[in-house]
Amino acid sequence: MHKKKRKNFGLLESPVMPPHAAVDTVHYKIFISGKSGVGKTALTARLAGLNFPNVHHETTGIQTTVVYWPAKLIENGRVLFFRLQLWDCGESALRRFDHMLPSCKEQVDAVLFLFSFTDRTSFEDLLNQIPKWTESSHGCLAKVVVGTKFDLFMHCDVAEKDVRKFQETWRLPVLRSGGEVSDGLGDVAPILNCLAENLWHQDCVRAGAAGQHPQQESVTLL
Repeated sequence: MHKKKRKNFGLLESPVMPPHAAVDTVHYKIFISGKSGVGKTALTARLAGLNFPNVHHETTGIQTTVVYWPAKLIENGRVLFFRLQLWDCGESALRRFDHMLPSCKEQVDAVLFLFSFTDRTSFEDLLNQIPKWTESSHGCLAKVVVGTKFDLFMHCDVAEKDVRKFQETWRLPVLRSGGEVSDGLGDVAPILNCLAENLWHQDCVRAGAAGQHPQQESVTLL
């Protein structure tokens, strides 16, 4: 935070802590998947504390945004900075250029699957999206589902019973994000906390399988 607002970092910047409070930074790559118009770019801006785009237009290529998120491990009180590099790619670009999707999948650690509560087809499209990421050459991936435009009740096209049934079937967390209204950190904290928890748990499982504790060196560096 800087003057009660989210601090934005440039490509070569990172949070600076005093020597007595220095913390380790772990790096992760997250791909944002979803149909055109569900709010991938808007959610990315919301997670990063940036201004929302006023007019919707499909992302023409690959757009990356870095978010730093601090978290404290419950088991030992250790504080970490999670450096989350969010990859947003337009649906048309993925279809037109064969190299786009492989670039997004390369060394990816997690996938955010998006659907809009105002678009039933985007929710049904999750059944096509998720299986494509179930088997990956990179191995196990952290997967989180986010329903956008949750605050547009008058235009809601996805019922809560459908969301509950989806969770029971796929065993994936389903989080919610608003449309144009935001209450700052209170809106993004559940999503970023869920991402951080799933990513760290994934690293612990991998490290346990390898017979060692997860260290910063074992994390994929971008």
